[in-house]
Amino acid sequence: MRQRAGTGAGRERAGAGRGQTGAGSACLCPRTSGAHSVDVAAMVWLFGYVDVTDTGFMVAVLSIAFNPLFWNVVARWEHKTRALSQIFGSPHAACYCLGVAILVLNCVRSHCFTEAMKSQPKLESWDCLWTYYTGLAISAVGTLFVISSFLALGFTGTFLGDYFGILMEEKVTSFPFSILDNPMYWGSTAIYLGWSLMHASPAGLLLTAVVAISYTIAVLYEGPFTEEIYRRKQKGVKSK
Repeated sequence: MRQRAGTGAGRERAGAGRGQTGAGSACLCPRTSGAHSVDVAAMVWLFGYVDVTDTGFMVAVLSIAFNPLFWNVVARWEHKTRALSQIFGSPHAACYCLGVAILVLNCVRSHCFTEAMKSQPKLESWDCLWTYYTGLAISAVGTLFVISSFLALGFTGTFLGDYFGILMEEKVTSFPFSILDNPMYWGSTAIYLGWSLMHASPAGLLLTAVVAISYTIAVLYEGPFTEEIYRRKQKGVKSK
């Protein structure tokens, strides 16, 4: 899916919020080690509650990983060959068909995610109103980011229109792009995180981590390619 701030920006650049170097190496080492220990401990704790060999869980992982792979492979193939535009008669029609396919796959992913949570045990200490409403609030924020991103970019802007030659004319700086990089990706991740908390599901939390990792890889993979598309556009405008 499209994650772009606008012309020349491509999909939002990953790493915009990279941490800065601390005051000295003596301070950095203990902090890094401590953070790593916390991360490892959290993952060990999650795996203690999750059966990763469960068929439903594995299907959910595959569906999460497949979606960004699918739209990147198809979009790059289209950019190279224009085959979809020829098949459907125009770049816009082809882009709309790919967008519908992505939406269907996302629905399948959400279904697999939910079924995987249902097949795994809940964490009883989280099965309370406080956790439920916290998850509901996080999902609401994520939904806000997803919907507002779509409204700011439009359908073709959201679903890889630039790979079809449908380029945006100016940079999108309105909300939520004014406060967050990749708002649609991270909004979707927040929805899954909230959904997991609402179900008090350790399996859901682990699957949410898979969602975050898949989107991070997608951003790193997509960003440079999309930047190059807009650089070529700028060179073409200047040469006229």
